[in-house]
Amino acid sequence: MPSRHHGKSGAVAEANKAGKTYEGLSRQQLIDAYRLMYTSRKLDDREILLKRQQKIFFQISGAGHEAVLVAAAMAMRPGYDWFFPYYRDRALCLALGATPYEMLLQGIGGAEDPSSGGRQMPSHWGFKRLNVVTQSSCTGTQVLHAVGCAEVARYLIAHPRAAEKVSGDYRQFKDVTFYGDEVTYVSVGDGATSEGEFWEGLNGAANVRLPIVFLVEDNGYAISVPVEVNTAGGNISRLVSGFPNFHFEEVDGTDPVASYGAMSRAVAHCRAGVGPSFVHAHVIRPYSHSLSDDEKLYRPDVERQRDAERDPITRMQMFLLREGILDEKAINKLEKEVDTDLQDATDRALAAALPAPESVKQYLYSPDLDPTSQAFDTQVANDAGDGARAVNTIANAGEGARATQESEKKAAPKTMADLINATLRDEMKRDDRIVIFGEDVADCSREEYLRQKMVKGKGGVFKLTAGLQCDFGSERVFNSMLAEASIIGRATGMAVRGLKPVVEIQFFDYIWPAMMQLRNELPTIRWRSNGAFSAPCVVRVAIGGYLTGGAIYHSQCGESIFTHTPGMRVVFPCNALDAAGLLRTAIRCDDPVLFLEHKRLYRESYGRAAYPGPEYMIPFGKAKIVHPGTDLTVITYGAVVPRALQAVQRLDREHGIKIELIDLRTLNPYDWEAIAASVTKTNRVVVAYEDTLSWGYGAEIAARIADELFERLDAPVKRVAAKDTFIAYQPVLESAILPQVQDLYLTMKELAEY
Repeated sequence: MPSRHHGKSGAVAEANKAGKTYEGLSRQQLIDAYRLMYTSRKLDDREILLKRQQKIFFQISGAGHEAVLVAAAMAMRPGYDWFFPYYRDRALCLALGATPYEMLLQGIGGAEDPSSGGRQMPSHWGFKRLNVVTQSSCTGTQVLHAVGCAEVARYLIAHPRAAEKVSGDYRQFKDVTFYGDEVTYVSVGDGATSEGEFWEGLNGAANVRLPIVFLVEDNGYAISVPVEVNTAGGNISRLVSGFPNFHFEEVDGTDPVASYGAMSRAVAHCRAGVGPSFVHAHVIRPYSHSLSDDEKLYRPDVERQRDAERDPITRMQMFLLREGILDEKAINKLEKEVDTDLQDATDRALAAALPAPESVKQYLYSPDLDPTSQAFDTQVANDAGDGARAVNTIANAGEGARATQESEKKAAPKTMADLINATLRDEMKRDDRIVIFGEDVADCSREEYLRQKMVKGKGGVFKLTAGLQCDFGSERVFNSMLAEASIIGRATGMAVRGLKPVVEIQFFDYIWPAMMQLRNELPTIRWRSNGAFSAPCVVRVAIGGYLTGGAIYHSQCGESIFTHTPGMRVVFPCNALDAAGLLRTAIRCDDPVLFLEHKRLYRESYGRAAYPGPEYMIPFGKAKIVHPGTDLTVITYGAVVPRALQAVQRLDREHGIKIELIDLRTLNPYDWEAIAASVTKTNRVVVAYEDTLSWGYGAEIAARIADELFERLDAPVKRVAAKDTFIAYQPVLESAILPQVQDLYLTMKELAEY
């Protein structure tokens, strides 16, 4: 009897042990977790070997981070949730469903590499089917993309129609999915927590309780800089603990069970819609920062040995043995299977095709929708220059006196500011995906003031977005934090997910905090992901001088910096009608657009026009002949156009010189055909622009004319531009710095007489 009793108890004990879970993980899940962790480590080792054999060209490992990353993936849903990882997150991507072969393809730069098609370094993850969004090398920038992405899910719950596909614009090529409880994951290393975008992201997520899990993988070093140098007090958890609405976890990230518990609680908090979560995982870095780094130069052996004792691979092996989940033989069998699979994946990757050299420009811009095409040319069909005709059309349609009065009101000449506002309003009516935000763009953030009619509302420092919040609500038009990087970064994340952000940078002079996002992130996404991801959005910016008192920080130009950025369309209208037509094209096209609006022209009498209606578009890359001529060509744009026109008219009146004045309207792309045709006809050319003379936009136009049209020239190519200095406050100084009508007149006259 005693022996029978003992046998029965042993069977019950074994049954209980088989059904035991660890923070909710089953025994099989723990075996799967170890397989993924071991695969990740061995992939790092295989890449290191390939790098030393000069078969790949860069290596940066995720060694030491495997446990918390596999745990994170197991707590979330691939293809359902959204992921913005960083370069240590190999194990996360493997656990979500990426394959070793795909990762090795990135190492060799293979044509079929799903992350970038050979365009990015290894460990720059991007897997469309898994919702792992393309990643750059810039530390911390992805935090703001994650914020924007998380905002989309909340927006779509309130505006489900925005997810519908619509033919004829960018929406035709942008799938939008949402479930209502998806969570966004974003990770950074401990070094990236010193970046401003990290803090802007935390602030934004806390402010509106976004469902984001922030994972800080703290291995104690940012390349060679230890955590106590990067982080005041040496612990990021203590610094962020005051952010409201967060769920906080600090965990040993080398322990997969503890990590899974922490990540599960963090994800549950977000999925419940309560707010964001912050998980601070203490991990190790057993290898150098990358193979370009030698950690022995700054880490003593004693410190490296201390980390080795916490290695997550060794700890997981011991855990599986101790818990009786696997014995030594089973572990060896598992590891041998992984090694065999990796050898096969390596052989296949090394034999894979490389990308074709002629593909280098593919996916700089949308391959589906060309904003220079006739599809965006509705100027004739929608020409509202004949106000009476528009009035009669409505009146004859039986709309009555009220409609006629409304039409007459629309047909009256309006300023550029008026037509930009009207265009934004009509596009928001047409497209539920459009959201507008920036500093001061809303009518009033405290909505009760508007409801109680206590205030009229602002709508931008130049009033260009006035009334839009009142008409479309605070979910679609709202004020951002005073943080330019945050505006562009959030817009990028929204655009990747499928919305069409039309954001505002209040003054061009303050665009520079957003430069990382505008140069390295937004315009690169389609190209660096080899077409897997895109981020079509519009960035409106008030630019330029001639203000009388604008001084250094309210008068800057600098458009050449952005025309020098591949992947970014750059538009610069000089009159109301062009602003309306080009803005509509910018909103409907499938690329990022920088839309430059000259402050001096917002309410000038020059260039006023009747509103041309809700379908009026002007294609990009099509210049306008403002004044025809045969003796000389003047190429310009922006606020120099009306000044050049005055000089042209004076030269015609006083000297009979017939000058052809070309307004480029868009700077990338620009209309080379129009330039070449005019210069071939006149044989003389002046390029005029408001930015500084040296290294300005006009220098490229002048250089190309000299290069390709030299034999057509009867005189040197001349430039008229601002002096190579800053813009001064005193009007006398400002006038001396910026190109004036007299400067243009004298240069044109001199060249015509050459």
